[in-house]
Amino acid sequence: MSLCWRIAQVSLYSVLLTFAAYSSPPPSSPTSPQPEPSHDPRLAQLRQLLPADALLLGEQHDAPAHQRIQQQVVLALAAQGQLAALVLEMANQGGSTRGLPVQATEADIQAALRWDERAWPWGSYGPAVVSAVRAGVPVLGANLPMSALRATMSDSSLDQRLPSAALAEQQQRIRSGHCDMLSESQIAPMTRMQIARDRAMAQTITETAQAGRTVVLLAGHGHVTPALGVPQHLPLTFKAKTVLLHASQGDSAIETIANFDLVWPTGPIPLRDYCAEFKATRKP
Repeated sequence: MSLCWRIAQVSLYSVLLTFAAYSSPPPSSPTSPQPEPSHDPRLAQLRQLLPADALLLGEQHDAPAHQRIQQQVVLALAAQGQLAALVLEMANQGGSTRGLPVQATEADIQAALRWDERAWPWGSYGPAVVSAVRAGVPVLGANLPMSALRATMSDSSLDQRLPSAALAEQQQRIRSGHCDMLSESQIAPMTRMQIARDRAMAQTITETAQAGRTVVLLAGHGHVTPALGVPQHLPLTFKAKTVLLHASQGDSAIETIANFDLVWPTGPIPLRDYCAEFKATRKP
């Protein structure tokens, strides 16, 4: 399985098709008490990264353990009064829970975020989002809508937003992440989309930052990779820490693993042939 395929999957699917829904536990009821923060020892390691302006959690989208960890982090920081905002790759800019009461229904929360269930199953991400709302912490979308993404494909100025070596690496990840099935003419436009989305997430993070508190970003680990993703587009004086949620899948190797501030390993997930699945969607 190509790890880069998971990094690039969202950008391609946003153009070509909707995501397949992943199986996951049902969302918590809006009237149910929120769970207590976990005492997982890895949370203590995470706290050692603080204080920080932002904590960037890089997940694998089809690893349910990663979404459970995200909720643990939200609960732990909110309980300490340290959570400034929860920022999501999974919702577009303009979506926000600001102004909602802490006991807002899950339907109201999804409406405020303009949630797209076809792309992002609420059962996976709802628990972390609801936990933030219940704590009185705003949740904001940070991705770009489709209309804006299309415009980025021809914006050659985005090619200058990464150092040349990083740009070449990002292009290679797009190439191999799509199972070498894209024409070469598609590589630059698809890479620009990825860069534009990273810049949008960085913009949302900086706009919601608060002195003495931490913004948490939930995103795929490709967006969180220090040398390629969101960290490249944050101000130099902005203190951001990156956490890789790493699911073993037979082949435990992962590019740039040493560049993350913390690696949080989780158990293996079932093996899937992502390229075979992708190729099946491309058949006439």
